[in-house]
Amino acid sequence: MRVTLWIVTFLLLFTLTVAPSQTIAAKGDQFEALKTFSQVLDLVESNYVKPVTKKDLIDNSIKGMLEELDPHSTYLSPEDFKDMQVDTAGKFSGIGIEISMDQGRIIVVSPIEDTPAYKAGLLAGDIILEIDGESTQDMTLMDAVKLIRGEKGTPVTLLILHKDSNKPVEVAIVRGTIPIVNVKTQSLEDGYLYLRLTKFQESSTKNLREAIAEYQKKHALKGIVFDLRNNPGGLLNQAVSVSDTFLQDGTIVYIQGRDPANRKDFFATKSSDDVKVPMVTLINAGSASASEIVAGALQDRKRSLIVGERSFGKGSVQQIIPLSDGSGIKLTTALYYTPSGRSIQAKGIDPDLRIPFEAPREDENDLRDRFTLREKDLSGHLENGQKTAKRKKDEDAEKAKDMLARDNQLRMALELVKSLPRLKEIQ
Repeated sequence: MRVTLWIVTFLLLFTLTVAPSQTIAAKGDQFEALKTFSQVLDLVESNYVKPVTKKDLIDNSIKGMLEELDPHSTYLSPEDFKDMQVDTAGKFSGIGIEISMDQGRIIVVSPIEDTPAYKAGLLAGDIILEIDGESTQDMTLMDAVKLIRGEKGTPVTLLILHKDSNKPVEVAIVRGTIPIVNVKTQSLEDGYLYLRLTKFQESSTKNLREAIAEYQKKHALKGIVFDLRNNPGGLLNQAVSVSDTFLQDGTIVYIQGRDPANRKDFFATKSSDDVKVPMVTLINAGSASASEIVAGALQDRKRSLIVGERSFGKGSVQQIIPLSDGSGIKLTTALYYTPSGRSIQAKGIDPDLRIPFEAPREDENDLRDRFTLREKDLSGHLENGQKTAKRKKDEDAEKAKDMLARDNQLRMALELVKSLPRLKEIQ
């Protein structure tokens, strides 16, 4: 009865949306396809070797229909739909990676910073071959997500093929609660702020603007190194508002579906808290989706120099559509375009300057310094009378020095942002 009602409803909906110019023959072909579907449904339910319900068959049919379209369209069960809402709010249990599908393989888009996956050494571009011994071949994206996620404190073992490697390795990871601290800052030099955004969530723009304002209470802001590396993206509205923080007017991004009349443009607006200082933006292969929107807008509008490596290339728009039973579908409905009309999809953003990460090799002096114990390293050591503020300032400077020593891209970005005022007057 439920199947018959579903088919009748589908036919009615289909009839209402068919263009008047379609021929009766074309309509007949489409109805014939639905008739075939109904026949197959009945045959499988009646004759399959194991008992199956019509609901399971229809759910799987919907899932297969969507996932054959592209790697990002999918069916969301009520549980999946709820999990997705929790994810964008900024807290969930798991290992902390963004994954996608590429030619039938589950790949890591980006590990989220300071999560179990990040600490275990997972990298953008890694292929996940097995999850707890189960092959990911022919596995759907949502099924992979379900297997990887789990209760805090429970283990999951992934068989990983790292990029540019011929031998897979097993990586055992203990799941944790993943509260995303989406904005991090560090003073690189007086007035030069390192600003890292790890994901585009509901609080990202608010946290980013608060972090800049907090820094300006103690420093005259001269320049920003904006780090979007390994940022897998997130909410479109946050990508727009983050971009708007650094732009005063003009197009940020536009989305275009198959109907040219449905193009939608997003613009920057002038605000008293707009940030106008010179900036350099860092991207790499783990910068995806919303990160690419921001990088593309800043690059096209000549607001920021883009430095690093080519981004991931996820330039499609997914719309989350709830269904009456609490489930939903995630459907690709459009593509993102930068202000100059460039499509991000499968191309990514090319940096203005390609600079590898390459950490410098440690020499004997570096190792000696690292493993030499000094009085200041002893727990409970006596202070020398200097103010606590000065000690914190010294520790802050030491942290910045260490970051710059380990990160070639960051080191170059700082030198570039310091040079930008001499190269171009920021209006």
